[in-house]
Amino acid sequence: MELTVWGIITALIVGLIIGALGRLVVPGRQDMPIWLTMLIGVGAALLGTVIARAAGIATETAGIDWMELLIQVALAAVAVALVAGVGRRRRVSRY
Repeated sequence: MELTVWGIITALIVGLIIGALGRLVVPGRQDMPIWLTMLIGVGAALLGTVIARAAGIATETAGIDWMELLIQVALAAVAVALVAGVGRRRRVSRY
């Protein structure tokens, strides 16, 4: 796998989109910075692709791989909920 500047930029953009979709799925307001959303999205995209391939779902087609995308967004939503929940608990325990 060749690591290029465009590859990194693409991964960050995809991560931002997956992270944003994950945040949309989680109800309520999540107080987290954009960089954390992007980091969650990149992680969810990578892990989602690994899980999809392990499950035998085609991940290298000409169009959008809907099942792979669904897995990625679900993983991002779980991560957003966990991170937002941890942040809320920390703020409440300070008072």
